[in-house]
Amino acid sequence: MSTSAGKLRLGPLPRHETVKLTIVLTTALKADLERYATLHAQAYGEPVDAVTLIPHMLESFIARDRAFKKQHAAGPDASTRRLATKGSTGAIGVDVLPEGGTKK
Repeated sequence: MSTSAGKLRLGPLPRHETVKLTIVLTTALKADLERYATLHAQAYGEPVDAVTLIPHMLESFIARDRAFKKQHAAGPDASTRRLATKGSTGAIGVDVLPEGGTKK
């Protein structure tokens, strides 16, 4: 099973500083990611696993999201206001902890 590099949306992987994040996937999505990793390795001649691909796929997805770009261009407060007005249908609850890492 061979594919050309031009057919995959995700190109060669750059190196970045990272942070650890835990996610939960369906078994079907995990299998798709593993298949994509296999195709990516074949296309670019460098072994890669699905875990390595996920951050690059998310970065690519966000970079191409027009609504996100528009909101981001409006300034950091605009996205906060938009999420706050969505109510329970779209807002995500996030605790922002002060330096030191404990809630008051």
